[in-house]
Amino acid sequence: MSDTSNPASTSDLAAQLRLSLGRLSRRLRDTAAGHELTPTQISVLFMVVRRGPLGLKRLAELEDLNPTMLSRVVAELERRGLLTRAPDPADRRAAVAAATGDGVALRERIQRERAQTLGRELERLDPQQLAALEAALPVLDQLGEQLAERRR
Repeated sequence: MSDTSNPASTSDLAAQLRLSLGRLSRRLRDTAAGHELTPTQISVLFMVVRRGPLGLKRLAELEDLNPTMLSRVVAELERRGLLTRAPDPADRRAAVAAATGDGVALRERIQRERAQTLGRELERLDPQQLAALEAALPVLDQLGEQLAERRR
């Protein structure tokens, strides 16, 4: 194991981790269920399903999208019957996006496909690789939490 207290090795580790996670994420993104949607559309749909109805301003913040781009994405998801957009009851000038039953079902299908794909590949790893991966999960979860805290 490299000395992660050394800034150069920490930087190298960060770059390699980002590369590995990005590659894995891109390869899991390709699903039959979501093949007609862009990665941004899928991300917005997943966020609304996970968080429940969201004001468009908050959704833009969470997804790190400008309001114009988000409006286009929501409009397309609405056209496909995956989201609805309605006036915010608390502020009629603002809008709220909510998932439809079809949107929830599509998210579940995409999640299931991704889990099955990853599961098949995990079965190909040897026991030591599986143990190393399992041991790394709490650290990856902690990194995710730390990154989430920075955004708050």
